[in-house]
Amino acid sequence: MTDFICQAQAARKASYDWALANRSQKDQALMAMADQLLESSAAIIEANQRDVAAGQASGLSESLIDRLSLDQARLSAMATGLRQVASLADPVGQVLRGWRLDNGANVEQVRVPFGVIGIIYEARPNVTADAAAICLKSGNAALLRGSSTAIHSNRRIISSLRAGLVVAGADPDLLALVEGDHQVTSQMMRARGLIDLLIPRGGAGLIKSVVEQATVPVIETGTGNCHLFIDADADVEMAWSIIVNAKTQRPSVCNALETLLIDQSVAPKILPMLVDRLSQLGVDLQGDQAAHDLCPQLNLVPDDGWDEESLRLHLRIGLADGLESAIAFIRQHGSGHSETIVTNDLTHQRRFTAAIDAACVLVNCSSRFVDGSEFGFGAEIGISTQKLHARGPMALSEMTSSKYVIQGSGQTRR
Repeated sequence: MTDFICQAQAARKASYDWALANRSQKDQALMAMADQLLESSAAIIEANQRDVAAGQASGLSESLIDRLSLDQARLSAMATGLRQVASLADPVGQVLRGWRLDNGANVEQVRVPFGVIGIIYEARPNVTADAAAICLKSGNAALLRGSSTAIHSNRRIISSLRAGLVVAGADPDLLALVEGDHQVTSQMMRARGLIDLLIPRGGAGLIKSVVEQATVPVIETGTGNCHLFIDADADVEMAWSIIVNAKTQRPSVCNALETLLIDQSVAPKILPMLVDRLSQLGVDLQGDQAAHDLCPQLNLVPDDGWDEESLRLHLRIGLADGLESAIAFIRQHGSGHSETIVTNDLTHQRRFTAAIDAACVLVNCSSRFVDGSEFGFGAEIGISTQKLHARGPMALSEMTSSKYVIQGSGQTRR
């Protein structure tokens, strides 16, 4: 029997009692996990430095190194995330709807945990704490498969979180780090009966592999090829502040801006200014032919270059022949993550929000807001770009299923 199978069986066993835990028990566990995380901060940072050094030596990109890196501020944020999730309402047991049948029986649809959730993710050790918090608060056990690039960091983090479970009197087998080669990943994807739900969080290659190979039910998180359209009736300075935030605050994350579209009627007036300002901020810029004609310093976007999630200080710029042209472009190239319009035209706002098919559609604000903590959810598992029950930032409610409870007094079917 492999180590993974043993872990999965132990998690399954632990999940039965944990599904019955009350809110106080769950919150005590999360608070103890946060305390243990901070108490172990020096050891976690030391382990993370080993991962970062190894990543740099192997040639990891700057964006991946940023995702991998931990410092005291990020560790404190991870602990804060655990405490924020503890402060949220417990979704388990919530009645989604209820009614009385003609025969007098009462029917209620009630939120329940999935059971055991597996998460496969890349190069972001902060995900380890976020995923653990959400899975446990929603009554689930969690099997976490981080990438080898963060192995030392994840080992230390998981050790601290499991110690917190012990302090709180909970079963540490509710949480486990799955290690091993690619064969173990394949086992996770096919562990029907042991894993109830699998979530991939990472690059397009990882997500595609899990979606295509898994026999366990999957919630698909997606890449963030995010667009912003500056409408003809836009506040230019507002647009500028949003662009700077969406592109430069943290370019290595999925809700960062990747493509800027500008209504061609206002482009001659605003594009040169935007190009000059963005260049001063160190943003590598490319444009379509129309943008290049206005600003020859722009390199041309390759024909196949509009679909990339760059995750770096790189921005593509294109001109659109009005709102409908921008919508058509986003429909062709968007990844279904987060799409933004900047405009003072209410009719255009309504048309954009209705016509754009994405997990999140924003009006006059930055796509960097598309985050579980910013939405008030506490931490998040990831951003779902699929169209099933979970779409957008996935938090506590999305980590539950439901069951029907029928209360009768001897009714039988005629």
